[in-house]
Amino acid sequence: MHPIAASALRNRIAAAGVALTIASSVVFLFLIGLELLGLLHSPYADLLVFVLVPAFLVLGLVLIPIGLWQGRHTAAPAGVGGPALVFVAAATLVAVALMSFASYGAVEYSESQQFCGQSCHVMEPQFVAHRSGSHASVPCISCHIEPGAQSFVRAKLNGTRQLALVVTHRYPTPIPSPPTTAMPNVHTSCEQCHWPDRFIGDVIKVVHEYADDEKNTETKTVLRMHVGGPISGTGNGMGIHWHMNRGNRVEYLALDPQLEQIPYIRVSTRDGRTTEYVAKGAGEQNFSGKALRPMVCIDCHNRPAHRFGSSPERAVDAALGAGQMSTEIPFVRRESVRALKATYAGPGIAATEIDKSMRAALEPRLGSAPPRALRDAIAVTQDLYRTNVFPAMKIGWGTYTNQTGHVTTPGCFRCHDGEHTSRDGRTISQECESCHTIE
Repeated sequence: MHPIAASALRNRIAAAGVALTIASSVVFLFLIGLELLGLLHSPYADLLVFVLVPAFLVLGLVLIPIGLWQGRHTAAPAGVGGPALVFVAAATLVAVALMSFASYGAVEYSESQQFCGQSCHVMEPQFVAHRSGSHASVPCISCHIEPGAQSFVRAKLNGTRQLALVVTHRYPTPIPSPPTTAMPNVHTSCEQCHWPDRFIGDVIKVVHEYADDEKNTETKTVLRMHVGGPISGTGNGMGIHWHMNRGNRVEYLALDPQLEQIPYIRVSTRDGRTTEYVAKGAGEQNFSGKALRPMVCIDCHNRPAHRFGSSPERAVDAALGAGQMSTEIPFVRRESVRALKATYAGPGIAATEIDKSMRAALEPRLGSAPPRALRDAIAVTQDLYRTNVFPAMKIGWGTYTNQTGHVTTPGCFRCHDGEHTSRDGRTISQECESCHTIE
């Protein structure tokens, strides 16, 4: 036997380490080849390539010195010491090079949407909502991890804790919204795209609502939203986005994780004045000595990239208003809502039962409406259920509240309720036309 081989094999632990290192390296290179050729499509493929196989490679590297140390008192064959050392050093260098590549790939993979939304099955609802929203092309880390090494390390440590919760099945259901755990820095996330000094002005919004009658009678409300914005370099501004004026500072105290119970608000303006507003019936003991939260984008836009429907009625109305479902089908609004409100044993069964119930109710009434219109209505209803209801994670209609507006949640009225009063008698107005007018 060659002296180098004899040296490597004379200790079982070291021999196992060498074998494991070589085998892992070969498998890693083979999988990398498949990855570069685009032949690996599973969301778990990169987990195998960049995490599992390199883990065995590391294990092999660790076993080699352990075996050599254990067999340090065993006499080595003559002439083996030098070549064996060269062999181990060369193997280590190759393995370290592979591990460096694997580490880079692991970091890239751990920051991908595949990893966040598909490999981690408990995040499936957030992944589905993100994929169907306006931020679908924005990577998860752009909003959830701030720039810099410190934020990177903190995110990875937090991810390790979350992984432990998933493995031990101790994760909460549903997964709580960010305000209950941490507040992202909007200056390094939202404001990279949504510049706060931009003046938008008025925006037209059309709200469609439909009745449960045979004709699906439509009610259309046209709102002129006074989005407005700050006037850059001043403490002035107008409309809803006045709140984001950098010349002013709005701070508040919330008593609950959902940020809905707000007894105290402090507004500091550019001219140095500070006004404090206290909710009716709130005693100073409710907020004295407690930390204030600065008002930022996500206090109103709290579901910017992971929106879920507040109710079946509003979801179906939006689909009808967008022309995704035909109002020519008698009672289509009523039956779609009814199908979405039902309880099903699982997603697959839900799709089947929605199809069955809507066909039974609507096919006899189709009249002049084409059969394709019914198929489309059923498909849209199935999709609304699939993207908004996740029984395994205890997510249903209205589970995640959206504070933009004030129809289904307190929203604006958390502060603009007419009951937050300053010491000089001023109140935070509840005047509707401050934010919108009806056309």
